[in-house]
This record gives sequence, C-alpha cells and structure tokens, in this order.
Amino acid sequence: MKLSLAMLLLVLGSCASTRGRLDMDSIGRRDLPEVGDEIVICGQRYSIGAPVVLWTDPDGYDAYQTDFHFGSPPRSVKKPPRVGKLRYTPGRETRSEGVTVLFPAGSNDIDALGEVVDQFVLHYDVAGLSRSCFKVLHDRRGLSVHFMLDIDGTIYQTLDLRDQAWHAAKANPRSIGIEIANMGAWQLSKVAELETWYSRDWKGTRIRIPAWVEESGVRTLGFVGRPARDERIRARIQGEVREQYDFTPEQYDSLVKLTAALCQIFPNLEPTVPRDARGRVRTTVMSDAEWRAYSGILGHLHVSKNKQDPGPAFEWESFLVRVQMRLMSSGT
Repeated sequence: MKLSLAMLLLVLGSCASTRGRLDMDSIGRRDLPEVGDEIVICGQRYSIGAPVVLWTDPDGYDAYQTDFHFGSPPRSVKKPPRVGKLRYTPGRETRSEGVTVLFPAGSNDIDALGEVVDQFVLHYDVAGLSRSCFKVLHDRRGLSVHFMLDIDGTIYQTLDLRDQAWHAAKANPRSIGIEIANMGAWQLSKVAELETWYSRDWKGTRIRIPAWVEESGVRTLGFVGRPARDERIRARIQGEVREQYDFTPEQYDSLVKLTAALCQIFPNLEPTVPRDARGRVRTTVMSDAEWRAYSGILGHLHVSKNKQDPGPAFEWESFLVRVQMRLMSSGT
C-alpha cells in the first residue's frame, strides 16, 4: 500500500493531538491500574504495546465461563443461556455440511492456525462500555467475541484466538472479532437517543455515562472520553442514512496496535478493507463469493446485510494508514 505525503501528514497530525485525553483537572488524580500489553494465541503471549486485560486476570472477562459472570439476568431476558452451556466453539470448525474441523481444539500449532484465520471483524457494541457489552453477550445472549475495546483504550481478551468466538455468523471459523465500545449508528428518526450518552462542555463533545449505569468498569480513573470528532457523522450504510459519534482517540490508538500485531502474526490477514469499483471503502455487504475470496480487515456490515458496524464514523482510511505505518516501522 503506497502512502501519499498528504495522508501521512494528516495521520501524523492526528497522532500528535491530545484531544480526548484526561481533562487537565483530572491529571493529578490519575490512577491507571497496572495491566499487561500481551495477547494470547495458542497459549503463547505476544506483546502489542497497548493495555490488555486477559480473561485470566482477576478483573478480566472470561468467555470460557459456563455460568453467569454478573449473576442471573433479569426476568425481562426471555431466553437467557443455560448454565453449563458453552458460548464459543473449541478450536475452529465449520458446520455447513456436517462438521469440518479446521483447527483442533487445544492445539498450540500457531502456524496451522495461521492457515485458517484471515479475517478481523470490527463491531461496535451498542452498549457503550465493555463491561456492559460482556453482560449482554455472555449473560443474556450466550455469545462471545475475542476482544472488547473500552472507551479508554483498554483491550479485554476473553478467549485464546485458537478458539472460535460466536460474533459474526458465517465468518466465525476464519475470523477474529472485536467489540468496540460505542453506542452505534442510528437512523435519523431515532438519532436523538444518542444524546443520552453524550454532552458538551467547554472542550467540546464528551461521553456522559448515564446515571442508570451502576458501574462503568472503565479502568482509567477520572477518564473523560471524547469522540475523535465533535459532531455526529452522517453517511449511508447498507443504503440507509445513519448518524454516529466517532470512537475515542484512545480506542483508535489501541486498535491500530492490536491490528498491526495480528497482521504480523497471521500471514494471511492483510491490512486492507473491502472497496468498491471506484476504490472507496465499501459501505454495503459483500456477496458470498466476494466474502469467501477476501482476506483482511472488515466490518460486520461487510459480512451481514442487516449490520452497520463499525458505522459511518469509523475513520477507515487514516486507521489503515496508521496500521501500515506501524507495520513498516516493525519491518514487516
């Protein structure tokens, strides 16, 4: 991928920005608990340079659990998962015409896993916070995802990447998934509901966690989350106009580091995104044939026609440039 000088300057300028960091009146009280920077693949640890909390850590989120992480869900949840039921598939397999094992459960052969995994699917969680996301996925829906990315840039890994998370239907056997904390993209008739999660102060737009959220789970004490851009972003996704607030700079920073690391580790995972005939980032679902032939980074929208993730606010071009820059700096 060739990088234009203009694009490099744009990205370097955004990297230098301090927007979205802790407010000045919070810096003196900042208390960032110690976390590692390693993800786990086939039982091996790989440093990525971003804060990572593993499922084995005391305050981690464990998708291997077969009971409820936060306690029994409320009665309003009509069909909660059964206690003892898995929320993932051990190893990697397809079930279209019987069971085909792509990668055996418990194997530590990362080279063999690299022959299977070639897609990285980006989601927004519509839960606003990683803690809330795990509550919905694990305790209420019986689903899973490999990573969650909170508003302060903390990455939570819930499963070893050798195991198949349930996050993107047909893409599950060959993909890694991440849920990015964000309230998502809304139809224009409902977009006012976004404002329950955002407010404005003298610095601009900020995330305002609603009072009904009993515990945010955000690790950085005093953290004030701000979207990378002040205004809501409007664009067509799957042919329908939607609006969304951008992700935080901290989320972009951690996602760039994680993505570059995954592209280094998995040889068939390309630092690309699906594009249309004019070379623009695609905003519609791929056909089955296109999806089967594709290896790289993609949104849930590219996999399923009823999905919009990661939404119109996600800055694909600058994100990909930053991933490429990180790969080049590492000699990959």
